[in-house]
Amino acid sequence: MKIVTFGEIMLRLAPPGYQRFTQARSFEVLYGGGEANVAVSLANYGEAAEFVTRLPRHELGDACLAYLRSYGVQTDHIVRGGGRLGIYFLETGAAQRASKVIYDRAGSSFATIQPGLVDWNAAFDGADWFHWTGITPAVSQGAAEACREAITIARQKGLIVSCDMNYRAKLWKWGKSAGDVMSDLVAQCDVAIGNEEDAEKVFGIKAPESDVTAGKVDAEHYRFVCEELVKRFPALRTAAITLRGSLSASHNTWSGVLWDKGQFFTAPTYDIVPIVDRVGGGDSFMGGLIYGLRKFTDDPGKALHFAVAASCLKHSILGDFNAVSVAEVEQLMAGDA
Repeated sequence: MKIVTFGEIMLRLAPPGYQRFTQARSFEVLYGGGEANVAVSLANYGEAAEFVTRLPRHELGDACLAYLRSYGVQTDHIVRGGGRLGIYFLETGAAQRASKVIYDRAGSSFATIQPGLVDWNAAFDGADWFHWTGITPAVSQGAAEACREAITIARQKGLIVSCDMNYRAKLWKWGKSAGDVMSDLVAQCDVAIGNEEDAEKVFGIKAPESDVTAGKVDAEHYRFVCEELVKRFPALRTAAITLRGSLSASHNTWSGVLWDKGQFFTAPTYDIVPIVDRVGGGDSFMGGLIYGLRKFTDDPGKALHFAVAASCLKHSILGDFNAVSVAEVEQLMAGDA
C-alpha cells in the first residue's frame, strides 16, 4: 500500500554557504516543500510514496518532476497547468543570526489550484494513508478547498489521514484565519503533529512554563498540548509534538513527545551542533513517524524514537530532503552518535 501526500513544491534559491541576501551574486538551486519532503523520506525508507501537486507546463515544472522522480517518489497524478512555480529564498543563519525566508509564491500553479483538478479516486487507488500540512490551506482559498476535497475522499475510502499543523504567519493572507480553516480539517484526521508553537498559534493551546527561545522545552509540559488537541478533535488517535530548544542558529536541542491511544511517550534528546540545514526538520520527523507507526505497530515509543532520530540526522544534510536510510537512523537510535 502507498502513502499519498499533497501540497506545493517550490524552487528554493539560497546564497552559497552562509552569505546574506545582500552579499549574494549567485543562488544555489534546489526544490522543496513540506509534503514533498515527507514523500521523499518515505521513499528513502522503501515505502511506496506518491506526491500530488500542480506544476506549470514548462521546463522548470519538468525539472521539478525529474528531481522528485530521482528520489523514487511517484508522480503519476501531478496535474499540469498555471503560470509559474512558486519560489522561496533562503538565507541560512549561523551562530546568533537567524535564518530568513522570503516567499515568492503568489499566483503560482499550486496557489491557483481548484477542487476537481485532481482525480483523487485515481490518486488514492492502492493507498492506505494520506498526508497534508497546514501550509496547503494557508496558500489560497482554492488550495484550502482542494485540500478539504482530498481529505473527504480519503476518509470515504478508509485511508488514515495525517496532518502537520505547520503554521506559517506569512501565508495566511486570503481572508480566513488559520484557526477557522484548520479546525474543520484537523477534525477529520487520525494523526496530527506540530512543533512547540503550532498548536498555540493555530488553536490557542499553549504548553505551560515553556520558553522556546531560551531552550526550555520540558517534554512533560507538552503532554498537556497533546491531551488538549485530542479533547478538541476526538477523531485523533495519535498526536505528536517536536521539541526544539533554540540555543542559537547553529546549536539546537531536539526531541519529541507522542500521545497514542491514551499512552504518552518521550524520546531521547539530541544535542545538534553545528546545524548544516534545519529546513525540513519537521517534515523529516513526520516522514519518520509515518514509517515508524506503520512498521512498529505495537511499539509507538519506538516509532517516536525513529522519527526523532531521523529528523536529528536531517539537520546534517543540505536541502529540504532527508537523504538518509533506515539503517542510518537505526544506528543513531542504537546510540552511535
